[in-house]
Amino acid sequence: MHEPLTAAEYKAIAADLRFPANAFIDGSFCPAKSGRVFRSTNPATGELLADIAACDATDVDHAVLKARQSFEDGRWRLRSPGERKEVLLKLAKLIERNRHELAVMESLDSGKPIRECQTVDIPDTIHTLRWHAELIDKLYDNAAPVGANALAMIVREPIGVVGCVLPWNFPLLMLAWKIGPALAAGCSVVVKPAEDTTLTTLRVAELAHEAGVPAGVFNVVTGSGKDVGEPLGMHMDVDMIAFTGSTPTGRRFLRYAADSNLKKVVLECGGKNPAVVLDDAEDLDLVAEQVVNGAFWNMGENCSATSRLIVDAKVKDELLQRIGAYMREWRTGDPLDPENRIGALVSKAHFEKVTSFLDDARKEKLPLAHGGQTREGVFVEPTVVDGVTRSSRLFQEEIFGPVLSVTTFNTIAEAVALANDTNYGLTASVYTGNLRNAIKLSREIRAGVVTVNCFGEGDATTPFGGYKESGFGGRDKSAFAHDNYCELKTIWIDVSDRSVDETIR
Repeated sequence: MHEPLTAAEYKAIAADLRFPANAFIDGSFCPAKSGRVFRSTNPATGELLADIAACDATDVDHAVLKARQSFEDGRWRLRSPGERKEVLLKLAKLIERNRHELAVMESLDSGKPIRECQTVDIPDTIHTLRWHAELIDKLYDNAAPVGANALAMIVREPIGVVGCVLPWNFPLLMLAWKIGPALAAGCSVVVKPAEDTTLTTLRVAELAHEAGVPAGVFNVVTGSGKDVGEPLGMHMDVDMIAFTGSTPTGRRFLRYAADSNLKKVVLECGGKNPAVVLDDAEDLDLVAEQVVNGAFWNMGENCSATSRLIVDAKVKDELLQRIGAYMREWRTGDPLDPENRIGALVSKAHFEKVTSFLDDARKEKLPLAHGGQTREGVFVEPTVVDGVTRSSRLFQEEIFGPVLSVTTFNTIAEAVALANDTNYGLTASVYTGNLRNAIKLSREIRAGVVTVNCFGEGDATTPFGGYKESGFGGRDKSAFAHDNYCELKTIWIDVSDRSVDETIR
């Protein structure tokens, strides 16, 4: 169902695409009130895709007002769980029906390889929405054991108006991670897509309205972080911010909450994720395949990317040789060619950031075990840098590009110390054939997700988020994500047969 088409078929779809260009507020597209626009370009070619509405605080106020009205009058939150489920399932079906269009739009807007858009991002987006829709009528409230004289109910209620602030690396999937549980809970949302990648969010808003999400419940305000993100974070009538992006930007939303109405904030931020390979790993071919996938999937523009290979010195050379063999399958080039697994970085500015790490490797005279070439100002081929020390910028800072640093260890204690020597704590992977070592490292590495003998993030049933500077306030995915978008209310009912006077005494 989600097998890739040919490059020619994708290019034909691209030629016929209609790009949405305006904000989506109260059930319809509308230009920015200022009339201003910004350019959305294809990072792989520099071609103009659309002039997008450059919204500002006035547009944010308008969207929040419509979201508040829709929440207060109950047009969505008061629908039965079954009715909300039916609408979200219809949205998932519409996304599936339009999957080729959305995949091409995502690839053109972000530089992502069409192969990943078609076979990973779109199916996972659909599955995420379906999963949260199906959970709507399966989450039970609670009753507390308070004895015979009272009934105490603990109930979930939707938190209200939610600002969903999205990153540019997985526009569709991160949208689903936010709106799936938010809409399932009965909230109304104002979505701010990343300035670099707005197109698919706008298209999904249109499809949501077609599916039956009422006007005002799902709004999209396009523009910059300064003009849209900050007013959304500071807004006194926004009850919650759900953010995925860089840690520095996440910190700003905590400040906005402190300086406004103490709105709830859930952050999913950066990572500097280790793959720890012990000398008792049973299958180095499997390890190599998983490490390559973890490091270079989505061009390394992934908060959970394997950025650090921490490997026992006794097996390093053999593992690097096998990694090189698997890297030959990772061709770099035109994102619309499904044969290519590495597309364009999202922008020239991001290209310059990523290549600055390659410059550092050369300055530190670190050997490039594999790769290292760039071209056309947006393409970076998969690169492995050997001999990286824990004091190096390559070891400490999030690169967000297809660059893997290699550091060796001699003892398990040293491996754990290296893995934890970072301000981040999002994901990690451990490769070993020894169950005791697998459990020991999984417990001692401080990360929100630890995989054993594989790279991954779990699935829709498992929570995703990080320790330390990788996250704050909650988790994406799983049933736990629904808690982010709900308030807990205690309802205490006195059922005793005492009189009022007796109760007061």
